[in-house]
Formats: sequence, C-alpha cells, structure tokens
Amino acid sequence: MDHRLDKPYQLSREQISFYQENRFIKLKNVFDEETLDQFAKVIEGKVHELNTEHTPIEKRDTYGQAFLQLFNLWQKDALIKEFVFSERLGQIAAGLMQVEGVRMYHDQALFKEAGGGITPWHADQYYWPLSTDKTITAWIPLQETPLEMGPLEFSAGSHQIVEGRDMQISDDSEAFMTKKLRVNDFKHIREPFEIGEVSFHSGWIFHRAGANQTDQMRRVMTVIYMDKDMVLKEPVNENQRNDWETWCPGAKVGEVIDTELNPILYES
Repeated sequence: MDHRLDKPYQLSREQISFYQENRFIKLKNVFDEETLDQFAKVIEGKVHELNTEHTPIEKRDTYGQAFLQLFNLWQKDALIKEFVFSERLGQIAAGLMQVEGVRMYHDQALFKEAGGGITPWHADQYYWPLSTDKTITAWIPLQETPLEMGPLEFSAGSHQIVEGRDMQISDDSEAFMTKKLRVNDFKHIREPFEIGEVSFHSGWIFHRAGANQTDQMRRVMTVIYMDKDMVLKEPVNENQRNDWETWCPGAKVGEVIDTELNPILYES
C-alpha cells in the first residue's frame, strides 16, 4: 500500500472542536498532487467503464443532471480499494467524530459533467438505516475545484434542523431548505477546493453543490464511514430499506453492522 495513504494526519484540538460544532470541516494537504493524480486516473477509468448513463444531460431530471454516481468501486479495482481503505482518511474520520474506530458504509464516485446542474440541498442520513449520527463522509476532489466547477457547499451547524430530514434530494429539497436555512441564519460556506484539500461532513449536515460551468469533468471520490459500533435500525422509508439490503446485507436490526461489505477501516 502507498505510504502516503497511511501516514497519520495531525488533527488539532481546534479542528476537532470546529467539526463538533459545525459538523463539517475542510482540511488542506490531506493528499499530495502526485498521489491524487495516480488514483484519479484509475478511478476515472473505472467510472467511464461502468457508467451506463448516456442520456443527453439536458434531457435528465435534476438528480440525473447533478452527477454520474457509481458505488463501491473498492470492490471493482484493487488500486481503488487501496485508496478507499486509506488509513489516513480513516484516522481523520475517527478523530473528527471522536470514536475509537470506523467501518465502511460505502464509497461513491460523484463525477459532475461539464454543464452538469446543481446538487440540491439535502442531508445524506435520510437514506441510511443507522441508529446514531456517528457518520461522516470524506469528499475528495481529484483535481483543483474552483467555484465555477461546483464544489461542495455547507450550511454550518444545520445538523440541528429537524425539518427537511424527511426529504430526498430533489428540486423540492432545494427550494424548501434554501428558505429554511436562510430563515434560521445558518452560515453558508461556499469555497473552492485546493488540490489535496478534502472535506468531511456528518450525515445530518445540509449541503449542496453548484452547477459545473466549466468544460471539464468535476471528478470526486467519496468514502462514507460510520462508527465501528454502529447498530442497524428499523428503516423508516424505502430508501433506508434499500440501503440495508444493498450496503449492509445480512445485518440484523438492533445489532452492530458487521458484514463483509462493512469492514473496519481504522481502529485506534
């Protein structure tokens, strides 16, 4: 395994406190450009190989225009597995959440095509049958990501909002949450990402992304972690039931999610 994927990342007390308060953080220099370039080529090749979306972008719905989305690439390629299983990423995830270890929920490649539309406001954990909020997503741009390319945006501290948690990602969630977040005066963080910069956000933080107004693909890899002691809960919607069957097959309600698809990726 590449030593750059295993080298510890020193989190400060201030960074941990910032995450605990706001439920997101952007960290610089998580990876160097050489490492990112090495894995970006492999991930991009696999996305193009597996992608089945060939409808012209203007004929897709809002979700379809937002990105090309492929899951669990760690199962499809040994090099991608090395990247997704990075101990460096897992250590950061556990440190920010202040847990003893993290296990895999699943990974996603999110490639926003040139001319791709917005990703509406949403909270990820609407989709997840998980019993606590000890979840975190590493959002890893595989290139420098200026504002016009549609980087991830956050509503700081919006994990406190209960309204809107029952909405799947859609035009409706964008309209409702735009109004809700403005009324509650949560700070909207919209910033470019430098090369090697990675963001981490919790399952209940509301976030979105702008359109890709460039002629380049916005290439992003994500890894979704959960507390190593996460327990499966009874699903409250069909999306959660589907996630149980897809990402936690064989797990039982009320028990720790310990399946072949949910290995421990870091333990202190």
